[in-house]
Order: sequence, then structure tokens, then C-alpha cells
Amino acid sequence: MRPLFHPAVEDVPVEAILHALSDPVRVAIYADIVGQECSQNCSTFLHTNNKPIPKSTLSQHFKILREAGLIRGERRGVEMHNTSRCAEIDQRYPGLIATIVKAHNIQLADEARASKKPAKGVRKQKTGDLAGS
Repeated sequence: MRPLFHPAVEDVPVEAILHALSDPVRVAIYADIVGQECSQNCSTFLHTNNKPIPKSTLSQHFKILREAGLIRGERRGVEMHNTSRCAEIDQRYPGLIATIVKAHNIQLADEARASKKPAKGVRKQKTGDLAGS
């Protein structure tokens, strides 16, 4: 097996980070990895954003995150474990990752609230409204 490519943080342009995190699946994966204390196995993310993700697609997402300098991948037998390089990135671009992850979490909260609201134009009926029918 070929060794995994991990760029030096000094060689990572901010555009590469922004591109890698512009995909909703990748930003969800990365936000989850950042929030964990230990490395995450790739198969942990087979269901992301409440959707199944094919293994081949997941591998591509991890490759993009790795090549953008955001994660470090380590093979452990047949499994790939990923850890965030957040501290390294934060030294190079202070506050960038924290801001992106915070914005992602705000967006998730907004989407969760929106999914609990009734559809536009639909009003809830009171049980008393049915009595006159």
C-alpha cells in the first residue's frame, strides 16, 4: 500500500481548506471529527446527514479532507482512523476552523428548528374546531 499524503500545514492554502469544507457531507464529517477526543474510523460516517454514504464516496471525501491538511489518516490493519489537525491549522490560520465549525453547528440547529415547524400555509387545528363539523 502506498503511504498516505499529508501536506505540511505551511503548504496548505486557505482556499484548499475552504474548498474541502464547502461540501455539506465533508463539513459534517469534519465537524464530527473535530468534536471527538479520539480518532474516528471511516465506517463511523457511513450515514452522514441522515443519508447513507457509499464507501467509495466516503473514501473520496476523506482523501479531499486529508489532502487539504484538515485530517491525519492512519491505517490500523484494514481500518483507517482519522484525527483532526485542528491545532496545526489554528496556528497557521487562527480561528478559521472554529468559525467554520460554529457556523456549521448554527446551520444544523436552524435546519432542525425548520423541520419542526408546520409547512407554510398549514395551521394547526384546535380540537374544538372539529366539534362543529
